[in-house]
Amino acid sequence: MKYNDDKIRKIGSGYCSPYIPNIPITKIDMGGNISGATGPTGPTGPTGATGPTGPSNGIIGPTGPTGPTGASGDIGATGPTGPTGATGANGSVGPTGPAGNTVFNPYNIYVRSNTVGGIGTQSNPLPSLSDAIDVVANNGTIELYDGTYPIDETATLSKNNITIKGKPNATILLTANTVPLLITGSGNKIEGLTFTSDNPYPVEFIQIGGNNNVIRNNKIYGPAQSGSSDTWVVNRGIVTQGGTSDNWIDGNLIYSLRQSGYLNPNSSGNITHNVVYNTRGWVVDRALYQFSGNSWGEPENAVDIALLSGTTSGVPYNSITDLQNNNSDATISDQR
Repeated sequence: MKYNDDKIRKIGSGYCSPYIPNIPITKIDMGGNISGATGPTGPTGPTGATGPTGPSNGIIGPTGPTGPTGASGDIGATGPTGPTGATGANGSVGPTGPAGNTVFNPYNIYVRSNTVGGIGTQSNPLPSLSDAIDVVANNGTIELYDGTYPIDETATLSKNNITIKGKPNATILLTANTVPLLITGSGNKIEGLTFTSDNPYPVEFIQIGGNNNVIRNNKIYGPAQSGSSDTWVVNRGIVTQGGTSDNWIDGNLIYSLRQSGYLNPNSSGNITHNVVYNTRGWVVDRALYQFSGNSWGEPENAVDIALLSGTTSGVPYNSITDLQNNNSDATISDQR
């Protein structure tokens, strides 16, 4: 059917004509063309590239304050005990120590106070120093165990090269007016003993009548006496007999006696490293002893060394200054 162009323009302009037939119209193309029916959907095209990822989270806010710690829970039950480990290897047994001396040996004599019926062995010792001197052989040793050994008669050591030594608390206690130890042999050593008395007796504790003997590291002291020392009972630590030679008095502690020692005429030797105090000192009566390294404690001695009339002015006493300097600034009484 052919339409009047004017009528069509009017329709395109939006006017309706009463003269248009009642014809169904599917679609009107404003450009003047009528579209056909919709075709089938084509295949999906490829997915485009993924765009950039945006921020996953916003700005993190500040951490809030920590809340109070809750109360501790109850301690759980103790777990089962694990299996016992393997036993370690046994250590090796140390060597057996030497057996105590049970057979008498005259070269090794032992003494213990208050024993009865001893023979001088380590397991069965003798009770006194005198008993030990009786049985010891020349070149032997006498050892006194700790304890007090009262003595009221002189023990005379006439043998040679005997060592008499004591444990730290072995004490010879003089209980009578007698010299407790007289040494007439030679080459003997007395060391590590304590000598004292129950009263002041006018005797010496050790008298040396032989040669080449050593009195070392002993403690020798008497009971306290009141008043001035020049009024005390004349008790002495050590006395040398006249004419004895090469005896050595070394490292002893001597105190609270009238005199630490009396050195008789023509005796000689060395007096070294002793500590002496509260006495009237060493008395040198024409003897020739080299003094060296001795020192003096308190209460001070009345004098430290007294050189009596008749003592040589030559060696070893030719320089009083040297004698003082070599003996801890000793106080010297020079009576020559």
